[in-house]
Amino acid sequence: MGLKEQLSEDLKAAMRSGDALRRDVVRSAITAINNAEIAGVDITDERATRQPLGEDAVMDVLRKQVKQRRDSAAEYRKAKRADLAEREEAEIAVLEGYLPRQLSRDEIASEVRQVIAETAASGPGDKSKVMPAAMQRLKGRADGRLINEVATELLSQL
Repeated sequence: MGLKEQLSEDLKAAMRSGDALRRDVVRSAITAINNAEIAGVDITDERATRQPLGEDAVMDVLRKQVKQRRDSAAEYRKAKRADLAEREEAEIAVLEGYLPRQLSRDEIASEVRQVIAETAASGPGDKSKVMPAAMQRLKGRADGRLINEVATELLSQL
């Protein structure tokens, strides 16, 4: 079963069980996926049909949803609205259930060290060589901000 089908089934299950949080989050994710499919259609072409997204594109949409919620939670924390931040974090937990496991900081550091060795980086000035390779290697398995933090830290130690 594909990810879109899984989301649809989970929406039905959440509606039956009365799980409002899961229902709302899954409904929001399905809407974001549908919007991404519509965005890819040329509206000037009368024969244009909506093309379904592939699994990777669906995961990208879900990752974007997680990122938006993380940003919102951080802003809510700055504004001392812990109740709203906790809601966003609960929604993140639901969405992350559909995504592959994210790497830990130590796992990211290990991968970035390999990239540094492969690119022969010698200090912070070589960050422009390290980051593209690290982002490509860790795509979908780690947050870009965390990769950037780890790379900056490791390069400053050289």
